[in-house]
This record gives sequence, structure tokens and C-alpha cells, in this order.
Amino acid sequence: MQKKSITLVTGGASGIGAACVEHLIDIGHHVVVMDLPGSVSGSHPKAAGFIACDVTDELALKASLAEIEKTYGDVDCLVNSAGILQNRLPPDQLSMSEWERVLNVDFRGTYLCCSLFGHAMVKRGRGAIVNLASIAGMRSNPLHAYAPAKAAVISMTAGMAAEWGRTGVRINAVSPGYTRTQALQAAIDRGDRDPKDLMSQAAMGRLVEPHEVAVAVAFLLSPQATAITGINLPVDAGWLAGSTWQTYGGVPTR
Repeated sequence: MQKKSITLVTGGASGIGAACVEHLIDIGHHVVVMDLPGSVSGSHPKAAGFIACDVTDELALKASLAEIEKTYGDVDCLVNSAGILQNRLPPDQLSMSEWERVLNVDFRGTYLCCSLFGHAMVKRGRGAIVNLASIAGMRSNPLHAYAPAKAAVISMTAGMAAEWGRTGVRINAVSPGYTRTQALQAAIDRGDRDPKDLMSQAAMGRLVEPHEVAVAVAFLLSPQATAITGINLPVDAGWLAGSTWQTYGGVPTR
């Protein structure tokens, strides 16, 4: 196999990560998918390869980096989409083990991937990273582990952008709003989430589709974004813009 510069997508076997994989392949990226062992069945059939790895495992990540470079090529683009959700619980009912589990995957795992793969990019003098954060990290909400983890990802992204700004490596974040992933749709179908609640405060009055997040990620990786680093781009159908209008009767309808 002739080695090429490739794009690595963590958490790429499902959800927004899978949408990123599909779109990036469609526009010509050579994509390697990284996800947990056993999730290969969710990998895109046209992906260059699949790497089974837990992003919280530093030693496994180092081994995966070496395997990817040896087998596929240099990682010039990285999408950090691996993450987990949490149930809504007040702080006194949210166990520290669950709190640590969420922070370990959503923040520590993202940090490790940025640190290891970003360092390799810095040595080559080129590369682009996009971290999947969330609008939950930008507003008060009852997700007392998930929201702080995503806020930390946003802060970390800005810090690393300044750290690596003179090296040829760019790093940005995308913060999706309520996105119609399979997991969210399943929660809606079970009656656990009311789509009206999710959409009513968005300026556009709808959910975000996974493909729309993927398009934003692809733009930040692309040559069209060569002067953009350290930003957090919300892709939320205007939820941030519309959410404060509730005290004035809500966003105007058509």
C-alpha cells in the first residue's frame, strides 16, 4: 500500500464522527477511523482503515500513532469526535466515578489525541485539528460532568492554537447544538426527549443534522481556513442566538 497523508477521525464509527467520516471521504480525504474495539462494523466501507483504540489509554494511543504512520501515512488532519454523554443528575446524585468517566473520555481523551498527534504534526510543520465540543460547554445546564468537559475542550483548543500557531499547525473546535444523531433520535422515539423542547429556542426552529456538523469540520480542516485557528464554531441552528428570547415570548415564528 502506498502511504499517503491521511485524516484520522476518532469516534468515527457512529454519530457525528461517522458523519464526518462519510463527508470527508466524499470530498477526497483518505480517512482512518479510530473507535473502541468491536465497533469496526460501524466503520465506513470506503475508509482507508480502522484502528481499535480507547482514546483514554495513553500507551495504546502511542502504539496506534506508530501503527497508523507505518501502515497508512502521516496524520495531517485530526478530528476528535470520540465522546460520551451523561444522564441528567444533580451533583449530589452524580457519582464521582461517573463524573470521572465522562471527563476521562470527553476531555482527557481529546487532550491526549491533540497532544500526541499534534506533536507529530508540529515536527513535520503542518497539520490541522478539529475538536468536537458542544454548546453545552458554552451555557449553564444540568450536565455537571459533560458540560465542564466540553468547556475544557474549548479552552484547551484556544491554548493549543497559541502554543502551535508558529509551527504550521492549526487547531479549532466545533460546538454542535442539538443534533439528530441516532442516539438522540432513539431518545426522542422512547419519549425521553421532547423534540419541541429541543427546537423551540433555536432561531431556525429545528435540529441540526449530522452532515451539517461534518461540513463545518471539513471547512476548518481545509485550505480555505488557513488563517483560522483557536476558534470555537457553534453549529446549532441558532440555539445560542435564540435561547435568551424565551423571556420575551420566544423567537418570532414565520
